Amino acid sequence: MRSAAIPIAILLAAAALIGCGSDEGDQTIAGEAEAEEIPGGADPEEARVISEWSTALREGDVQAAADYFKVPSSAQNGTPPLRLRTRKDVIAFNRALPCGAELIRAEDDGRFTLATFELTERPGPGACGPGTGSTAKTAFVIEDGLITDWIRAADDPVVEPSAEGPVV
Repeated sequence: MRSAAIPIAILLAAAALIGCGSDEGDQTIAGEAEAEEIPGGADPEEARVISEWSTALREGDVQAAADYFKVPSSAQNGTPPLRLRTRKDVIAFNRALPCGAELIRAEDDGRFTLATFELTERPGPGACGPGTGSTAKTAFVIEDGLITDWIRAADDPVVEPSAEGPVV
């Protein structure tokens, strides 16, 4: 019993490190036509799954967001990979994300679909706070219309110009 509580506690702590949120005015889930319009050139079906997952989370519907995950699956949110072995684990992972997110770009990156989100507030436990309006990236593996891997990706580095000009 104690061994199951440790991964969930780690998962909750890791998820709290990332800012996320909700757009209360947007109550529709993106359909396939909308997913095809998402910039980046990712597979439209994979973009649709990611968009619908993020919409459910942004609306505070953790149960619906969990429906987009295969059980078991894996999540890595600035932590070592966490195995989500049960639906309860998947729900806990989604509930622990403090922000909602709106998919703004989806790119094919080999085995992964790299999604860029604009972070929003969301109903529920989260408080996206200063993260609201910023972007975050996540790499997804989608199989048979379900998320099997959710990996927080590094945001693009900010390159500060130097006084001497660009380094070539």
